[in-house]
Amino acid sequence: MIGSVAVVGHHVGFATGVNTSGGDWGGWLARLDAGVAVFFVLSGFLLFRPWVHGKTTGKARPATGRYLWRRAMRILPAYWVAVTVCLLVLPRNADVDRTDWIQHFTFTQIYQAGDLKHGLSQTWSLATEVVFYLLLPLFGLLLTAGKPRTPGRPWAIVVVSVLVTGVWVGLIGNGTFTPTPHTMWLPAYATWFGAGMLLATVHVALQDGRMRRWAFLDAMAAAPLACWTASVALFAISTTPVAGPFGLSEPSAGEFAVKLALYMLLAVLIVVPLAFGPPTRTKQVLGGGTVRWLGAVSYGLFLWHPFVLESIYWVTGRPEFTGSFAETFALTVGGGLVLAALSYYLIEEPCQRLSHRWPRPPRLSSTESQSSTAQPSAVS
Repeated sequence: MIGSVAVVGHHVGFATGVNTSGGDWGGWLARLDAGVAVFFVLSGFLLFRPWVHGKTTGKARPATGRYLWRRAMRILPAYWVAVTVCLLVLPRNADVDRTDWIQHFTFTQIYQAGDLKHGLSQTWSLATEVVFYLLLPLFGLLLTAGKPRTPGRPWAIVVVSVLVTGVWVGLIGNGTFTPTPHTMWLPAYATWFGAGMLLATVHVALQDGRMRRWAFLDAMAAAPLACWTASVALFAISTTPVAGPFGLSEPSAGEFAVKLALYMLLAVLIVVPLAFGPPTRTKQVLGGGTVRWLGAVSYGLFLWHPFVLESIYWVTGRPEFTGSFAETFALTVGGGLVLAALSYYLIEEPCQRLSHRWPRPPRLSSTESQSSTAQPSAVS
């Protein structure tokens, strides 16, 4: 939910002109796109963890077909509805053609500059995540290879992710690739996903009593306010010109690299207290009913808030880059949450229930197969 609200603030700041006005808060709002880094790190952590857990415990790792089916049912139905409404309803999308429909339905709208339609600009990050989803089974196979019942390869994750992003940024820097659209493609964010995958590997290993040299993460998690204060400090650094321009101007390769590094570190500092360490009062509060509900509908808020924001300007006839930030933010979050709730209860939750009805049961590892044949069935 933190990431979703940050992204809303970023988009409202841009729409009202605050991001580029040079005012006191312009830089802070412009850098709220750091919420995307939180999304990517969390995706790497949550989705890669089952592969590491299966290898470490000797249990079955996720079946590729089942994993892809559940990912598809989680994101596609609600996304396709949002795309359909935005392309049909918003007046500024009146010129869409068949290519626009195909690109947005297949997540290929980020591979040419200028193909993101109104109300759907935020979907660039989802299109990038989808590529990660598709490649994850291969990553899981390669990065958890080796002896069973041992942790994965944390340093391999670090080396590969840093190398991929470093080479990609270098190619942008030497002019081989242009910043737009290549700063939206997966290789640019390999370090963000890699950071989450590294955390997943270490998390499982520590729970299994291994990799004690990484136990400092548990100690950090026990001091969440310190971690989050440090993340705010990194965010403050990112609001300076060192991380590039605030508006639509393209950053240099160096500025883009600094921004990637700062966002990755602050995302890790946000995630570690939630994932590591013993239960704390902070975790109990964040696991409460209201926060849990907001987390459940956060995907819908991500999908629908640009539609609400565009609609505010369309209905009121307000010129672009004008208006009160506070008022527009409140209206966007309020309207976004209403549509997000409808999306969750009418589309996402039913589809998630359906996703569990995979026609084949998860495959068993050889160890589990032997165990199941040696022990009486609980059903019988």
